[in-house]
Amino acid sequence: MREIVFDTETTGLSPTDGHRLVEIGCVELINKVETGRHFHAYFNPGRAMPSEAEAVHGLSAVFLSDKPLFAEKAAEFIDFIGEAPLVAHNAAFDFGFLNWELSTCGLAAIDMARMIDTLALARARHPGAKHSLDALCTRYGIDRSHRIKHGALLDAQLLAQLYVELSGGRQIGLSLKAETVVEARTLVAVSIGSRRTEVRPPRPHGPSAEERERHAAFIAKLVQPLWLEEQPAG
Repeated sequence: MREIVFDTETTGLSPTDGHRLVEIGCVELINKVETGRHFHAYFNPGRAMPSEAEAVHGLSAVFLSDKPLFAEKAAEFIDFIGEAPLVAHNAAFDFGFLNWELSTCGLAAIDMARMIDTLALARARHPGAKHSLDALCTRYGIDRSHRIKHGALLDAQLLAQLYVELSGGRQIGLSLKAETVVEARTLVAVSIGSRRTEVRPPRPHGPSAEERERHAAFIAKLVQPLWLEEQPAG
């Protein structure tokens, strides 16, 4: 199953107040395993950058001044996400900005049914706890030492690890059933980018009727097998 974990950075809290998207980072997962494929872009918001927003993500108006408009990258973004479910933390915020930007380009909004909100997952699993990305990374032992400021791609990569943990951890799909063993082997092939080969299900360990007949015929040919000899008295 293909899923896209993503994060955004903006000039403020609401597009209806004139704020715009300035960065997006997306990470591709196949069956909860990162494939290494990602989409990342900065955007020129066409407006000033409030100091409080710059303090969060470090993106200045000067830095963004030569970056493309969202409309110039929209088709590439849409092509990357395809029809996959979209995973975000406090996803309604990110979806709100995305759909606002898409509407300004005359493009269709992303169906909210595709949204998976890790904030909602975390609240359900850990009621009453802190649910920020930083707090959850600490809870699950996810290294965020390189996260000095918010950054869309870095946060998407951290969120991808968190999403896996919230979905059941690294042992997802692993059991002794034949079909899940095949799935686990396929995951390894995807994760390291190796050549795909046909994976056969594990062979049952019990002998077949034909094998039992061949074994009996072989035993019948043995002359004085050791297990039929009389053992000396104790």
